[in-house]
Amino acid sequence: MAVLLIPNTTKDLGLTVTRRIAALLQQWNIMALLPDTYPDAEIPGVKILPEEDAYRAADQVLTIGGDGTLLRCGHFCVRYNKPVLGVNLGRTGFLATCEVEELPEKLRRLAAGEYRLMGRGMLSAWATDDAWHTEAINDVVVFGETRMHPMDFSVYCDGAFVSSYRSDGLIVATPTGSTAYSFSAGGPVLDGAADVMVLTPVCAHNVHTAPLVFAANRTLEIVADSENRDTCYASADSGTQYSLMPGQRMRVSAAPHKLQLITFQESEQFFAIENKLMRR
Repeated sequence: MAVLLIPNTTKDLGLTVTRRIAALLQQWNIMALLPDTYPDAEIPGVKILPEEDAYRAADQVLTIGGDGTLLRCGHFCVRYNKPVLGVNLGRTGFLATCEVEELPEKLRRLAAGEYRLMGRGMLSAWATDDAWHTEAINDVVVFGETRMHPMDFSVYCDGAFVSSYRSDGLIVATPTGSTAYSFSAGGPVLDGAADVMVLTPVCAHNVHTAPLVFAANRTLEIVADSENRDTCYASADSGTQYSLMPGQRMRVSAAPHKLQLITFQESEQFFAIENKLMRR
């Protein structure tokens, strides 16, 4: 059995937690791997491989940082079909649910195979001119070039008109992303196991505008209205921006695969919502 470690070096200073994890894995006769993107890491018993080889050789992946670390790594985990467990060194931890003090017990259970996999739905987004295509674990966001004035958007579901929005932007979020930007914009918190997506407007200029939840088998089409004075931009999981010219269309639907999260109990998501979101 081999576990790939992906530390966030700005949070795990000196790789202190990574070294502790490597030592615990060795106690259970588990090979610890690191990609060669950490060339200066010298940790006894840890094998360094080229990044692609490291993902292929691993049975599971452990991220050491926060939710952002797991999000960035999650796309590689999907590509190589590897389940992931996040060790939380961040402020919240809805995805990275293993706290540092839980490492001995949870790594023991990982070694014994005493865990379950929870599939988290993802989004696929593409421009209708086929110039851009991407996938998201959290959300796809469309927003205006500036916040000086709102933009106009039209939304269709499976070809049927849904509504027009005058707002700073629109968020299409997965259940995983419902506790992120969408929540800050007034969207609902969704069960991570639900096959749905939520459309949440950002600072809409209409007091009656509400977030809308759609079945995951729907296809949403977002149109940057031709009357807009500025270019709009689309981004997935806060990644590279794509320019949507006035009148251009973007489609969003469920991705054909899911991110596999390692979980040790069904209540982990609800524990995180109650203790990390509602009480902070």
